[in-house]
Parts: sequence; C-alpha cells; structure tokens
Amino acid sequence: MTSIIDRYFASLAERLETVRTTQIEAIGRAAEACAQSIANDKLAFTFGTGHGALPALESFPRTGTIVGFRPIVESTMISFHHVWGDMGARQYRFIHAVEGYGKAILRSHQLDPADTMILFSHSGVNAVILDIALGAKALGMQVVGVTSLPHSSASPSRHSSGKRLFEVADIVIDTGVPLADASLRIDGLEAPVGANSTSITIAIAHAIVSATAEKLVQRGIEPFVMVNPNTAGKASANEKNDRNYDELWRRLKAR
Repeated sequence: MTSIIDRYFASLAERLETVRTTQIEAIGRAAEACAQSIANDKLAFTFGTGHGALPALESFPRTGTIVGFRPIVESTMISFHHVWGDMGARQYRFIHAVEGYGKAILRSHQLDPADTMILFSHSGVNAVILDIALGAKALGMQVVGVTSLPHSSASPSRHSSGKRLFEVADIVIDTGVPLADASLRIDGLEAPVGANSTSITIAIAHAIVSATAEKLVQRGIEPFVMVNPNTAGKASANEKNDRNYDELWRRLKAR
C-alpha cells in the first residue's frame, strides 16, 4: 500500500512537472520583464498576502538571489501564525479583504513605471491583491500574476472591479494547484490535507530569479548575487553581500 508520504511527494512532483512543461514560456516572459527593469536600474517588486508572502520573501535577499528584486511584505498579512492575539488569524482574514488597503501599501513605495510587479496569490480574488495589481497597472508597470487558474476561474472576485488576478496581470503563470489547494484524501477524514501551493509558488519564484540572472548576463550585465557565507568563506561572503546591500540602497536612494 502506498503511504500518504509517497502520495504527497508524488502529487507535488506531478504538479511541478506540469508547471515545467506548460509554464516555461510565461516564466521566461516574467524573467524578461524583470531583467529589463533591473538592467534599467529599476526594481522588480514581489508581493503576496498570507502564504503568498513566502515566495515574495524568497525572492531577495537569500542565497542565489540577485539585487533588483524587492519584496513588499506587510506584517499585518503574514504574522497570523499566532492565531490568537496581536496580528492573529482573524485580523488577517479581515484585512486582506479590505479594499483600499493595497492602495495605501503602494503609496508607501516610490514605484516607477519601468518597475515590474510580481504578485503571488493562490485564489487571486481578494481585495488587497487586486488593489496592488490594478494600482501597479495604472502606474504603467508590467504585472506578473502567479496564481491558480483552477481555483481563480471557479471563484468570484472580492474586489469592486469584479476582476481576478489572472484577468488583470500582463503575464500569468498558472500553478495548476487545485481549487482546495490540499489534495490528499484520508479515509475517515472529510477535509483533504497536503497543501501544494506554497511549494509550487516558491519554486516558480526561484525560477523567475534564476532566469532573470541569466538574461542579465546575456545582456552583458553581471548581476549582484547573494552568496552563502557557510560555503564561500564568511568574511568574503559578507563583503560580497554587503556590496549587494549597498547596490540596493543606491537604487532606492535614486528615487
């Protein structure tokens, strides 16, 4: 009998393979948009709410990522792991559905029309993610939506525009994750377990960053790459990473 552990990894591998075989063109287009922004001394912003913030965070600064990616992470919409108390699950459930909050977030960042905005959202229907998508579009930015078409196309928008992320984004990357996200059934248990969306979106995030780095090199531009001090020698790695932070500050300061 196949164990649930085997089933989980098989389902995850199957979904990753589907992304690999069906979304390479879209991921390449997203990387091209990011490379163009970074080559022009601009930024590629990443954003998500809830678990969608995790791939945004993975984009920079961590080993193997490059300067130019700029996560926007709102603590009110990621720190709900306490469940109870400050910034709990109920607060998150409320705030990510409040229209207008995304506009306030955008006003806190000096965005440029030549920047790129990458948005991670499994459902792609909630108010804040649509605020960000529509606001970035209105500024003239290229918008990349990493979302589940099986989920989003079956769900109504929770934004006054009536739009869902895949209907707003210039480039759509479909995770293919099913409506319920979790997909493993256990006899005697009504709800499924074994979520896939976070693992898939993080893989997509790193694919975008890696492809962006390659496209910059092909343009004759050496990207500023974050290195691991545990393998590259701590002093040397810290020196390189500090240089990377200085380069990010140079870009921010220019705004």
